[in-house]
Amino acid sequence: MAKPRIVIIGAGMAGLAAANKLYTSSNDLFELFVVEGGTRIGGRINTSEFYGDRVEMGATWIHGIKGSPVHQIAQQINALQGSDKPWECMDGLLDEPKTIAEGGFELNGSMIEPISTLFKNLMDFAQGNEASKWCSMSCRLRNKSVGSFLRKGLDVYWDSSKDREELKGYGKWSRELLEEAIFAMYENTQRTYTSAGDLFSLDYEAESEYRMFPGEEITIGNGYSSIIEYLASVLPRDVIQLDRKVAKIEWDRCDSRPVKIHFLDGSFVVADHVIVTVSLGVLKAGICNASGLFSPPLPSFKTDAISRLGYGVVNKLFLRLNGNRKPEELPSLQMVFHRSDSELRHKKIPWWMRRTATLSPIYNNASVFLSWFAGKEALELERLSNEEIINAVTTTVSSLLSKPHNEIMSDSNSNGFEVSFVDVLKSKWGSDPLFLGSYSYVAVGSSGADFDTMAEPLPTDVYHHRPLQILFAGEATHRTHYSTTHGAYFSGIREANRLLQHYHCVGV
Repeated sequence: MAKPRIVIIGAGMAGLAAANKLYTSSNDLFELFVVEGGTRIGGRINTSEFYGDRVEMGATWIHGIKGSPVHQIAQQINALQGSDKPWECMDGLLDEPKTIAEGGFELNGSMIEPISTLFKNLMDFAQGNEASKWCSMSCRLRNKSVGSFLRKGLDVYWDSSKDREELKGYGKWSRELLEEAIFAMYENTQRTYTSAGDLFSLDYEAESEYRMFPGEEITIGNGYSSIIEYLASVLPRDVIQLDRKVAKIEWDRCDSRPVKIHFLDGSFVVADHVIVTVSLGVLKAGICNASGLFSPPLPSFKTDAISRLGYGVVNKLFLRLNGNRKPEELPSLQMVFHRSDSELRHKKIPWWMRRTATLSPIYNNASVFLSWFAGKEALELERLSNEEIINAVTTTVSSLLSKPHNEIMSDSNSNGFEVSFVDVLKSKWGSDPLFLGSYSYVAVGSSGADFDTMAEPLPTDVYHHRPLQILFAGEATHRTHYSTTHGAYFSGIREANRLLQHYHCVGV
């Protein structure tokens, strides 16, 4: 009798977690394949190298070390500290960054801390961590966005802080303009955490469902890819097939194996079960009439959830500092900008730079610096040439680090600190057809229940004579740990266990 054949689409965290579990727990019960459209394993985990430094193009952090399966694996394989080369450990962030407002004005704690505390308290409350004076305000904002909640909180702060003395010594910055710009800096950081290009699209009610593991957030010295390589290492060599791009998934066929997976090269494979671990972005594209990834099309309850959930783009930009500056001369920066439509803005600082919050060395005294971008500016970053990026960042940083000048609109850095960069490395998750973005979020109009819907296998009839034909895994199928590598890991284990239980494997 033929073994049940399971095909896993995608060799990222979810796919390889499922493959690892199925292979190690089934006593060779299954015929198992992992088909990957790219030329490498890892998916949105991709450790690379830039001028001798190990950097992460995708997943970067272990989000909380207590209870995280990623941390447990990293400890088990001694991957945390690294030894053979410097890595993106971000200990430069432990140093107090300089916060510079456009025009070259360094901001002290008395300007930053009230807004920093306000923003933290608002986010803590939105995430269900704190009951406070924001309760009555949140009750008036049912079913609204995180963005509207935050801005209402800023308005409440201003209403309670009237009759303060006018700001002096900051050029044309008024107190309110500067406080709003500092607040926007924290909003821009929050956008990279969530992948929501606009926090007004991020659902407020669902924010409190998201769960973090306790403990510190750390990076992996040997690279995040070491986790992927460990999961794949137990699999026989012929299980993972690279450069196998899926064109169509037929299911519920009248055949001994009800699923047929067609590839772009014209080949196909039939299976009893397929675990689909592609990104939410690929699923969104796949349910369009023009694409037709599934035949027959997915049922409406599934496509509605796919359509409602949010899926954004976050990109990382690494820059190599010109050798004419010592790395320690350029501090870790928090950048406070005028709005893109402000008449007070420096005309040569482009709009997409105004929506990033930080520029930091990837470790103390590193010559490689990192900025994060989300939403439209992340897509713009993908489009721009390296020369355009270098010129823009050089102009921006040199302007910020110049001595304050009377005319903020001046395009001159004659008072200042000239800095330049010589090379860049950037991620391009939005335009990569295998991902079409970075990670998921609960958009206004969706809910956490949509993640549960994403995870439901097909056919839905539990009494179907050929059940569990299509199973779904990936970070966008986990209700409380979406957007994370550990959420992807949990989802892969969940679907592997679903099949193991179906076949009555012992010890699952």
